[in-house]
Amino acid sequence: MCYHAFNGAFRHYVCVACRLSFKGSAWPSRKRICPGCRQELVFAGYDFAAPRRRDTKAWSVVATVLAEGLTYDHRPGCGCSRLPSFRPRTQSEVRVRRRAAEELGLPLSVTLARRDAFTPESRDELPSSSSAVEPDTT
Repeated sequence: MCYHAFNGAFRHYVCVACRLSFKGSAWPSRKRICPGCRQELVFAGYDFAAPRRRDTKAWSVVATVLAEGLTYDHRPGCGCSRLPSFRPRTQSEVRVRRRAAEELGLPLSVTLARRDAFTPESRDELPSSSSAVEPDTT
């Protein structure tokens, strides 16, 4: 059963430049604009916990995670039967994951989502077209 569908969860929207976060309902789809800089807010997920406004180091980590297209959801997708997502919280964790992405030749978004930067996880494996069953021609 989907956790977010039944608890009335709000979506979190973020302006990284102003270091502001807002909550909004899930169903009215409209552009969300920052009142400070008039830029469009970025969707940060259902379970985003904003750092303090003066904590620039933590906001730089948030900016890195959101720039890679990841969100702060406790469970990916709808939340049904999946492992909790990991997101780095410090700049040192981001540095380790950048180094792992360079050494392993992976996108940064994959290594940012790993609990251990150098250890593959089951959610890293994407279905490839070569694994499809080939028809027998004999």
